[in-house]
Amino acid sequence: MLQMVSRSATTAESRAAGGAAVSIHNLCKRYNNFEAVVPTSVEIASGDFFAIIGPSGSGKSTLLGMIAGYIDPSAGRIVVDGRDIVPEPIYRRNIGMVFQNYALFPHLSVAQNVAYPLKIRGVAKDEIAKRVRESLAMVRLEAFASRMPSELSGGQQQRIALARASIYQPSILLMDEPLGALDKNLRDEMQEEIKRFQQELGATVIYVTHDQQEAAFLADRIAIMRDGAMTQIGSPRSLYEQPKSRFVAEFLGEASIFPVKTASAKLADQTCRITLEDGTEAVIRTGEDGGPGRFACIRPERITIGPKARGLANSYTGVVRESLYTPGSIRYRVELKDAGCLLKVRALPQHNTEVFETGSSVDIGWSVDDMTILAE
Repeated sequence: MLQMVSRSATTAESRAAGGAAVSIHNLCKRYNNFEAVVPTSVEIASGDFFAIIGPSGSGKSTLLGMIAGYIDPSAGRIVVDGRDIVPEPIYRRNIGMVFQNYALFPHLSVAQNVAYPLKIRGVAKDEIAKRVRESLAMVRLEAFASRMPSELSGGQQQRIALARASIYQPSILLMDEPLGALDKNLRDEMQEEIKRFQQELGATVIYVTHDQQEAAFLADRIAIMRDGAMTQIGSPRSLYEQPKSRFVAEFLGEASIFPVKTASAKLADQTCRITLEDGTEAVIRTGEDGGPGRFACIRPERITIGPKARGLANSYTGVVRESLYTPGSIRYRVELKDAGCLLKVRALPQHNTEVFETGSSVDIGWSVDDMTILAE
């Protein structure tokens, strides 16, 4: 993992200046009659790690491109520390950019790649050499300064891209699928490095990815986009535990989701009894109307499987239709008896944990707080 090195007090102070606050006001992009990004407004605090996720074509990269300056907005403002940067050219925005394909110059050495942004800004040679050394030390690649990009691994190339994007100390760092070209193990390692790197740099990061787990690990807040609009913004935990829609619940992790047929009046303890379309009844605690047109949602790890499920507020018997042991969890699909309701269940394997085979009859259940109601 990335280990930070001590640097001069002057450099530390310049890094500690922090990132810029970004205010996006009614920003949109239209191509003829197609709205790639609908009018969008969002506030991003100084030093925030803000991730944008969503399916392909949802407008993530278009939004990032408008902030960077290589896509012209159709309307709206991008206010950075009090000034609207929309009229400004790319080179005046003080924004660093890291791409999925690294975009390193193959004919330049590592040191020359990292130095390039300072060179085109006319920085003195001695200052360039000093800052290149500091930036390479920050990503643990100072010994690779004379190598060519082709002599580096994918992870090393990505670190060089990070060093180059940050060498002129931008107040905002944009990242567009920066780990998309790496294998899973290297992606996991680089997530750690990017998080530590951002904390050391202090810049505001706006990070586009299609990987929900990556976004949840890295970001302070996440915006989920669909059809050019931000459907919900929040912390990784709030989005996972309190999704506002079926789309958000399904996009950010696994969930079992069922249409609600009827709901009783809310009781004194803020619970009510709902009936799903397949006839399954459940008791839930909810601040929302749980009636027809709504959906009931439960995450797989919230469901207890085995004898401990007996006596819970929602307790059922079912049949295991699928049993799969994976690293870190045991995944089941359980069909409730007499209802046909199929639930996703995930259990953590521990020493002597019983694994229920396909076809086994099991008890499953959950508390009144584990099932939530979605508005749509």
